[in-house]
Amino acid sequence: MNALNLSPLFRTAIGFDRLARMADSAAAADQSYPPYNIERTGEESYRLTMAVAGFGPDDIELTVKENTLLIAGRVAPCSEKTELLYRGIAGRAFERKFVLADHIVVDGADLKNGLLSVGLKRVVPEAMKPRRVAINGASNDDAVPSIQAA
Repeated sequence: MNALNLSPLFRTAIGFDRLARMADSAAAADQSYPPYNIERTGEESYRLTMAVAGFGPDDIELTVKENTLLIAGRVAPCSEKTELLYRGIAGRAFERKFVLADHIVVDGADLKNGLLSVGLKRVVPEAMKPRRVAINGASNDDAVPSIQAA
């Protein structure tokens, strides 16, 4: 696979090192387990749905740190004394990382019928939203008096 060379960008741009890290992590994340979907559910909301059959709520950990969502699953060993003849449901531990865009927050998580659904939404701070700036103009009372020739 060809490597992406971003060094020409870094000669004239400042602060794009995070972009390079995101590109590197996306190229390295060639995992297929567990399978997942990412859906857009509204103008500013998304849903990540991950198939986690065999995992319970206590077996899955969601962590958000520095614009990265980490989902980790670890199944506790079964204490039943049964002999497993065939394993078709994967129960292996996993760690899956998702890079979140700026201002994306986790809105909640739900585990139902073997599917983990994580709600995400964009929450732009008031300081970052566009705002209208009033233009102050001189009214007749505040006008500079004109100079008249004598």
